[in-house]
Amino acid sequence: MKVNTRLAANILHNGGIVSLPTDTVQGLSCLPFSNALQRLIELKRRACHKGLILISNDRKQFEAFVENPQLLAKIQVGTEPTTYLLKAALNIPPLLQGNMDTIAIRLTNNPLIADLCGSTNSALVSTSANISGLPVAQTNLKLRVYFNNQLDFIISPNTRKKTPSHIVNLTTGEKIR
Repeated sequence: MKVNTRLAANILHNGGIVSLPTDTVQGLSCLPFSNALQRLIELKRRACHKGLILISNDRKQFEAFVENPQLLAKIQVGTEPTTYLLKAALNIPPLLQGNMDTIAIRLTNNPLIADLCGSTNSALVSTSANISGLPVAQTNLKLRVYFNNQLDFIISPNTRKKTPSHIVNLTTGEKIR
């Protein structure tokens, strides 16, 4: 594991917020049962009712967040990143699901996410690295402009421009995005 990945995992484990390249866009991440959730919402100036995504390379790390863990077997890593909505478990932090009864999860084979999820033994909260309504940060400079050095750690963005994931309701099959 790279030094940056070890540092990021330690910061996440201790309640911090990390910006990192995901399988889609540059993201902001924290652990789902962390006090950093509220801080993440405030940094993005994001409405609390919108909810957040959980990402991991391991379906088992989603089990505590969904009402019916057996449905996780239907989720595969495809050629295009896809976020799935599933009925949320009752005990999850309200900021994760917002005003919905679902939780958004994305299974990924991204090596960085795999290392971080393995090191923290947890799925990661993931949201785009931007102030709500503004373009996603594509450089360290833009991250610093947006967040005024309030991020606890930055793993530099990829230079390749990526797009957000598709969103599908796993129960109904409805394609949201």
